Amino acid sequence: MATLTFDVTVDDTARALGSGDVEVLATPRLLAWCEATTVAALAEQLKPEETSVGSRVRLEHLAATGVGGQVVVSTDLEHQDGRLVRFAVSAVDRSGRLIATGEVTRVIVDRRRFADRVPPV
Repeated sequence: MATLTFDVTVDDTARALGSGDVEVLATPRLLAWCEATTVAALAEQLKPEETSVGSRVRLEHLAATGVGGQVVVSTDLEHQDGRLVRFAVSAVDRSGRLIATGEVTRVIVDRRRFADRVPPV
């Protein structure tokens, strides 16, 4: 389990990220924060030569959060099967109102072998 807190700035808005034209927390930024929280949840479990990569996400963005707001993202381990790890994620605003819920699946990989398999551009 991990919990991270984020402050919503103008750089985090739908307008700034191109996912809309309003000055509220953009869904892509919220998703990135959910993934960052799952990375933090796995950090102590990984060997130095390992990392994790996102493989599947499902996110319901339920309520808007304006610039100046604060978002607390929490994860709970839902399932682990070898290298596959699935987390339940949730986000609440400063007042405790649920603003998002979902699921993030990550796969634990060998850092070097993963990088070696990425095709050149």
